[in-house]
Amino acid sequence: MTSTKKPSSNIRQGFKTGEHIVYPSHGVGRIMAIEDQEVAGFKLELFVIHFEKDKMTLRVPVPKIASVGMRKLSEPTVMKKALETLKGRARVKRTMWSRRAQEYEAKINSGDLVAISEVVRDLYRSEAQPEQSYSERQLYEAALDRMARELAAVDNLTETEAIKLIEQNLLKGPRRTGKGEAEADATEADDEADTEEAAA
Repeated sequence: MTSTKKPSSNIRQGFKTGEHIVYPSHGVGRIMAIEDQEVAGFKLELFVIHFEKDKMTLRVPVPKIASVGMRKLSEPTVMKKALETLKGRARVKRTMWSRRAQEYEAKINSGDLVAISEVVRDLYRSEAQPEQSYSERQLYEAALDRMARELAAVDNLTETEAIKLIEQNLLKGPRRTGKGEAEADATEADDEADTEEAAA
C-alpha cells in the first residue's frame, strides 16, 4: 500500500486543505492534506483530517464525504440561530430517560448545529435547579463541547470564550425556577436516569 501527498490541486468536492470542517461523529477537524493511496491496485484519494482536541487523525476517502455527512463550518446565520435556540424554553419529553438519551445522542452525532444547541438547551441546569444525573451531565458536556468547538472555529475565539458565550445565551432563556410541574419534571428525569444507572 503506497501513499503520496498531492501538493497540487488541493480542492476536492468544495473542500480544501487547511480549512476547518465538521465531521458529524467527531466534531470540528482540519483538513491537513489530500493524499493518493493505492489499495489492491486501485487509486484512492483521501482527505487527511486532524482533530486537535482528540489528538486523532482520520483518512477519509473523497467519494465517501457525502455519505459520512462531512460539511463546512456553519454560516453566521446558522450560528446565530443556534445561539438563539439556547434562549428558548427547555423541552423535556415525558418519556423514559433511556429513550431521551438515545435521541440526544443522535442529535449530537448528526452534525446539525441547531440540533446540538437544542440538546445543550434541554440539558442545561442553572445553579437554582436540581443536579443532573451522571448520564445527563455526560450528554450535556458532549453537546456543549461540539457546539463550543464550532463556535470557536467560526468566530475565531478560544474554546473558553465560546463556552462563556454559550452560557451567557443560556442564562437569557426562561429558566425553570424549581417549582411545580417544572421541578417534578426535572426530578423525574433524575430519578429515571439514576434508576437506569443502578440497573446497569
